[in-house]
This record gives sequence, C-alpha cells and structure tokens, in this order.
Amino acid sequence: MIKNDLFLRALKGETVERPPVWMMRQAGRYLPEFMAIKKEYDFFTRCQTPDLASEITVQPIRRYGMDAAILFSDILVIPQAMNIEVEMKPNFGPYLPNPIRTAKDVEQVIIPDTEESLGYVMEAIKLTKEKLDNEIPLIGFAGSPWTILCYCVQGQGSKNFDKAKAFCFTQPVAAHQLLQKITDTTIDYLKAKVRAGVDAVQVFDSWGGMLSPEDYTEFSWKYIQQIIDALKDEAPVIVFGKGCWFALGDMAKSGASALGVDWTCSARNARYLSGGQITLQGNFDPARLLSPPKEIKRMVTEMIDAFGKDRYIANLGHGILPNIPIENAGAFVEAVKEYRQK
Repeated sequence: MIKNDLFLRALKGETVERPPVWMMRQAGRYLPEFMAIKKEYDFFTRCQTPDLASEITVQPIRRYGMDAAILFSDILVIPQAMNIEVEMKPNFGPYLPNPIRTAKDVEQVIIPDTEESLGYVMEAIKLTKEKLDNEIPLIGFAGSPWTILCYCVQGQGSKNFDKAKAFCFTQPVAAHQLLQKITDTTIDYLKAKVRAGVDAVQVFDSWGGMLSPEDYTEFSWKYIQQIIDALKDEAPVIVFGKGCWFALGDMAKSGASALGVDWTCSARNARYLSGGQITLQGNFDPARLLSPPKEIKRMVTEMIDAFGKDRYIANLGHGILPNIPIENAGAFVEAVKEYRQK
C-alpha cells in the first residue's frame, strides 16, 4: 500500500484534507543535482540508463516531498522505438534528420514490441519504485499521437508546426496511418509501464492547441480517446492538452480520471467547460515561479481557492522552466502542503 495516497484519492474524486501537488518537468533542469548529472551524460543516455533515470526521478522528491513522482524520460523515445531517428541537440532541442513527409515514409515506420525496444524504461520504473519504497505514487507518461506526429513530420520544434499541419491536410490518409501506428505503439508502451509498476499515466498533448476545434477532433482527440479506452481500466489516465480549453467538455466524458489545464484558462471556466464533475490539474503559470516566494504562496492559495480543494491536483500549467530558483519551486510546493480551507 502507498503511504501517501493523496494523489490517487484526488484522481478518484474523493474528499481530501488538501489537494496533492506535483510539478510537470519536476525531475530536471532547474535542479542543481540534475545539472551535475547533465554535465556527465547526454540527454538520451540519461533517458536510456535506468540508474540515471530513476535517480533523476527521485531528486525533486528528496528535496521538496511532492505527493507524486513522474518518471524521468521523454515523449520522443516512442518514435525512436518506431525506427525514426531522433537526436537531442544542445541549445536546439529535438532534431529528426529524416522527417516523415510521404506515404512511403509512413510505410517504413514500425510498430515495435515496446517491452523489448523500451525495456530500459520499464527497468527505470522498477528501480524508481524501489527507491520510492511505497511512499508516494509514480506517474508514467507519453506524448499524444498528434504531438508525436508534429515532431516526426516537422523534424524539430516549431512555433506553428506548419509542415506537420500541411502533411495532415494534403495527405490525410498517410497522416491517419501514421497517427494510428503511434497510437498502437503508445497503448502498448503505457500498458507495459503499468505492468512495470506506475500508478497512473499522463498523456501530454503539448501541441493540441495548434489545431482548430474541428481539426483537433479529427487529428488528435480521437486517438487520445483510443488510449484512454485501452488504459482506463488498468490505471488512472490524466490528459493534458495545452491550449485545448475548447475540448474540455469532450475530454470530461472520455473516461479519463483527470484533465490538465494550462494557465490561459481560469479555474472557473475550466470547471464550467468540464462540467464540474471531473478532477482538474493545474494551472499555475510556470513563469510566475519567478515571482518572490511570498507572492507565489499567496497566488497558489488563491489558485486552490478558485479550483476548490477536492477533485483538484495542484500543478503548473506547463513544464517548470530551467531558470526557476530552487527556493521558489519550494515555495510552490510548501503553499499547497500548508493549505487549509477557510
């Protein structure tokens, strides 16, 4: 039994004494202990070495005592397993030297056995569970099929993912074939993670907000729904769509246990759009962690008051930034732990 099950209880919609707290990208780049490892090992070596990945996962827990850990990894290990080359270039980000642009390219993409090709992730989960020693739950994650497609077609990060959108709109048959291959792989991957020991999974649709509501339904949501349908009876599923406030109504009826909200959507609107009966997660602006600690604590308290303490998980509205002072991140976590309903 997990000793601190606040996070899992909030996912079930149970009444809690205070909301649980964790931070997206909490295992990583703002921590000095992470930077010490980064100096010695390149990005994918960190992801692919179970000892390193598990150590990075528990670093923020040791420092701040969040209510959940999230496995250190990357969404782009999926395309790597699918026979798509992915590099992580310093000061540039993801780079795919052979982006997918044609139906023939899609044919070359394989659906792997993820237990085999991504076995290092499963090993990292097992090592992390040992280190956590049933103190708190562990979250596994994957990118949404649309978000993965964005990188596979664009070949790198982008402000508008114009090449990815052009591929979907000019070659829809090939695009849907690729999306289905990514979806099948992601389902297999997340199921393997649950078998390895994660207590919940999160799907990151980081680039969902690039699409119109109609295109979102066609090229993103219907594939996320497949993932939820396949996983919901095995583990709680959290869906985070950045810029996807327009889809909160559909998301709330999907069978997901919780929905992530970014900082551009107010708590009131998020509750209204989602129907008020599902757990919400978010939505502190990551840049606001640059404010003084006292101000952070005040704003976090106001955020919890706005969402309400139940059916709510305190988090950021996207990943923590690398330039956040460690005491400011600490103030965020402390404010949630100290929260008491008036």
